[in-house]
Amino acid sequence: MGTLRVLAAMSGGVDSAVAAARIAEAGHDVTGVHLALSANPQSYRTGARGCCTVEDSRDARRAADVIGIPFYIWDMAERFHRDVVEDFVSEYAAGRTPNPCLRCNEKIKFEAVLDRALALGFDAVATGHHARLADGVLHRSPDQGKDQSYVLGVLTRKQLSHAIFPLGDSTKAQVREEAARRGLTVADKPDSHDICFIADGDTRAFLADRLGSTEGPIVDALTGETVGTHPGAYGYTIGQRKGLHLDRPASDGKPRYVLSIEPVSNTVTVGPRTSLQVTSITCDNPLWNGPADPPATPFSCHVQLRAHGEVYPCQAQLSGDQLNIHLTTPATGVAPGQAAVLYTGDMVIGSATISSAS
Repeated sequence: MGTLRVLAAMSGGVDSAVAAARIAEAGHDVTGVHLALSANPQSYRTGARGCCTVEDSRDARRAADVIGIPFYIWDMAERFHRDVVEDFVSEYAAGRTPNPCLRCNEKIKFEAVLDRALALGFDAVATGHHARLADGVLHRSPDQGKDQSYVLGVLTRKQLSHAIFPLGDSTKAQVREEAARRGLTVADKPDSHDICFIADGDTRAFLADRLGSTEGPIVDALTGETVGTHPGAYGYTIGQRKGLHLDRPASDGKPRYVLSIEPVSNTVTVGPRTSLQVTSITCDNPLWNGPADPPATPFSCHVQLRAHGEVYPCQAQLSGDQLNIHLTTPATGVAPGQAAVLYTGDMVIGSATISSAS
């Protein structure tokens, strides 16, 4: 593919460091960039837990020095706050369950950063995601436990055509071994977990601070009775079982799960696990990024409904600007706001945002 000018996004973790090292070793003209995502980095996760802390920027710079590439920090705090943090809060306020990592990939790493990179004359952006590109089409990583094709499923064909995932054929264990061999100090750095902009990991408290506490009823779907109260419907997600604090047990003695969240009436409805099962899913904003556009008739494929979730065989059909999915076997805990990513084998063919399920 000749020598490319490549912008390597370096989070400060082991994956992006090895990705940058590989692309530089392949002979490309590589520049490292770390994204500063918080105007006050201390408010985000510390202790090697997130991907946007003060320690992370230092780790990224050290890795760039070892690799021998130029390194810059780009301030994306304002854009990140608007497109990821505010989106996260407003989605919860509307009774949906967002995926901020997916939104960050879409809006920050492959929209804002890629746009700026192309404007500056770079040919591509390289990241440490565990996913594989073949002829511009996204595929799963061979490391199923670390596969990130789901959170990249929202990328357009154009974005994928300017993306490089150097770790595409590697497992996480292989990446760590290589980092140690290359003398990268992040070889043993723990993986990031949870949501980077919620410093203590308490999502409910984070939302309460921004949306306030408004007490409302928790209603049993089977009896219609109010079985508890909550401080704000936004603090719950479809399929949740723990932390419901019901005033009395269900008549059948079985656990109760969140079945629906109604933000207008501030009502959380709970019921048995069997009531969570759905086979029909309606989605908005369909995007096709596989090798071909979808047929006009229903077609068979597989769908993943949450990050690291199960994969279900299904029939999918595009209907105007909606995607309708019928599952062969029922799924549970399907939450509006999450992405439905469609696969043929290990190849991503498209995605859409879940709006309802039954």
